[in-house]
Amino acid sequence: MTAAASLEHLALEVDGAVATLWLARPQVLNALSVDLLDELTGVCEDLRRRDELRVVVLRGQGRAFSAGADLAALARLTATDGSARAAADAGHRAATALESLPQVTLAAIHGRCVGGGVVLALACDLRVAVAGTRWSIPEVDLGIPLAWGGIPRLLREVGPGVARDLVLTCREFGSDEALRAGLVSRVVPDADLDAEVAALAGSLATKARLPVRATLDAVAAVAGQGAVHGWSDADSLLAALADPESRTAGERYLRRLFGDPGPEAVGSEAAREGDDA
Repeated sequence: MTAAASLEHLALEVDGAVATLWLARPQVLNALSVDLLDELTGVCEDLRRRDELRVVVLRGQGRAFSAGADLAALARLTATDGSARAAADAGHRAATALESLPQVTLAAIHGRCVGGGVVLALACDLRVAVAGTRWSIPEVDLGIPLAWGGIPRLLREVGPGVARDLVLTCREFGSDEALRAGLVSRVVPDADLDAEVAALAGSLATKARLPVRATLDAVAAVAGQGAVHGWSDADSLLAALADPESRTAGERYLRRLFGDPGPEAVGSEAAREGDDA
């Protein structure tokens, strides 16, 4: 087994034909900062050139898969020096890079899977979750739209009615509901996640590359994978950050959760470090 030592926000382990890519900000429940997302895009560019790899597993270190976008980074999205749009689009670039990998991709989900974390999971070919995972898509309550290509990716897996319910209500739901809706491929007991993921990744890695890739490409073509890039995604996010009603809604949501008027002390869409995941 080898590991990449140069990564700051991620960790990469390679064992034969299987690479495991870890979101590595456990102190903030793997909140997705712009720097992490940019690093993820770069790592995927490297992984796609590694012909010896057959499977890439995406996981989160610590107590959660990901508690969503790093809200402290929202300040970067209100900059006036031209960098705001690139920052707003970082999640879309990362999800697209993950989705475009030639290897089979597998998300192993535990703890919390929130907002932007759901989008990254949806960018993977298969998803395995532990029974106790807490899911939510809270963007509307935060006064922002679900961006990063989240809507088309969600609609590829669930029906429009389910998508509207999950995105508009912002309610928390469990892995059993996620399985029924089609968000995940399998649900396993908490203690069995490592063994289930290792067995599934090992099995996939032994299969002939050509029929596997042909199957994934056929499914993607029929499902409309590679939906139009949300230039409007990033712009809608920036517009929401400048909209007084949207900002008031976001501040109200954060006060309800944390008694805090702003995102600086929160760290993610879902939780501070001390939240019970």
